[in-house]
Amino acid sequence: MSPIAISEAESVVMQALWAAGEATAEDLIAQVAGPNDWAEATVRTLINRLLTKGAIAAEREGRRYRYRPLLQREQWVAGESAGIVDRLFGGRVAPLVAHFSEQGRLSRKDIEELRQLIEDFDHGR
Repeated sequence: MSPIAISEAESVVMQALWAAGEATAEDLIAQVAGPNDWAEATVRTLINRLLTKGAIAAEREGRRYRYRPLLQREQWVAGESAGIVDRLFGGRVAPLVAHFSEQGRLSRKDIEELRQLIEDFDHGR
């Protein structure tokens, strides 16, 4: 699991903040409210939750705050992906790949990339 558990809605705000590096509440509202059909208050609530969890930091800038991520995207992705593999596939990656193969979700390019990853792993790269 990631060191800081964030909800799906909170992850939308985090994705916007990771992409921007830092942003004001107004910036985040402009970016995520419309596409998600959220009210301004919803985005502000999500920002406050992320502050409380320690996923983001706030720095006062005049009459408003500028937010920046403390939780790194790579940390979050690692925790989330490990959680999925653990919960759904008993901690094993091969059944995950088999599942995607059975569902027709692996493209030729995916298969080639997997072959290259395995070859690199076998050769200690």
